[in-house]
Amino acid sequence: MQEELKIYLGVDWGEKRIGLALGDSETKVATPFKTVSSAKEVAEVIYEEIIDVLVLGEPIKMRGEDNGLNKDFLIFLEELKKLLPNIKIELIDERLSSQEADKMPGNKKTKASRDEISAMIILQNYLDKNGTNF
Repeated sequence: MQEELKIYLGVDWGEKRIGLALGDSETKVATPFKTVSSAKEVAEVIYEEIIDVLVLGEPIKMRGEDNGLNKDFLIFLEELKKLLPNIKIELIDERLSSQEADKMPGNKKTKASRDEISAMIILQNYLDKNGTNF
């Protein structure tokens, strides 16, 4: 019996820009998608793309403590929960995703935005860790 295909949205939250990436349970590969600027726009993408699970990068300092962004991040998370009451939201440590995005090959003309690549890295890490639990 074949399992049902699940579509995932990776989210790299930032105060000004929110990077998005898509992936699925069949390929288990994340790809950069687009950049938005609000929880409302994230919700619109979820409904347009028929997303099953939202994978949200949680900003944590290298030592594991609150990095000062957590207040705004928690407001964003609560807004998502209100807008998306039926969508599973998974939090994943996003430390180093932006630095890793900067190291990706390409240039401004050939690669997605740093935010989208960070979202792709967040989602790919989730898919790699949870690949047998789909």
